Amino acid sequence: MQALVLLSGGIDSSCCVAFYRQVGHEVTGVFVDYGQPVNQQEEQSAKAIAGYYTIPLHVIRFSGPSKEFRNEIAGRNAFVTFAALMHSPHRADLIAIGIHAGTTYYDCSEHFVGHMNALLSGYCNGRTILAAPFLKWSKQSVYDFCVKNEIPIHLTWSCELGPVDPCGRCLSCEDRGHLSARTPK
Repeated sequence: MQALVLLSGGIDSSCCVAFYRQVGHEVTGVFVDYGQPVNQQEEQSAKAIAGYYTIPLHVIRFSGPSKEFRNEIAGRNAFVTFAALMHSPHRADLIAIGIHAGTTYYDCSEHFVGHMNALLSGYCNGRTILAAPFLKWSKQSVYDFCVKNEIPIHLTWSCELGPVDPCGRCLSCEDRGHLSARTPK
């Protein structure tokens, strides 16, 4: 099966690459630059993860008026999903996203995945689905999977603000700090 993994360069999407490779899918990464403040760091990490797993990586760039993003970015996961769908010359069996339980964001929920799959079914006659293998996993469970499966977390980027080094204050930095502190040695 062909899996397009929405590869942001973070822990969750990197885990998604490893997960689908382990279950035998042919994996291609898709990085979407939508003008996020840390697009360069995220792209660099996505390329490093793709290189580590020797998978192709497609980079999609969008431009428009500059916008300041803070915390939840309304429509982000729908946008990157449809960008991958539009970019895919051949319909993939699945578009994979590394969302997990424990957030209040609509686009990290079962409702979101259900709604997106209804739309994808309409566009693709049921041939392509949005897969979210970690939807019922906690962030800690995703992180533990990474550690257990030796996913190169050191290659990932988990900061929403940057600009060059992790800020240490955003939600992603806080998550990463809490996770590494709780990881069994």
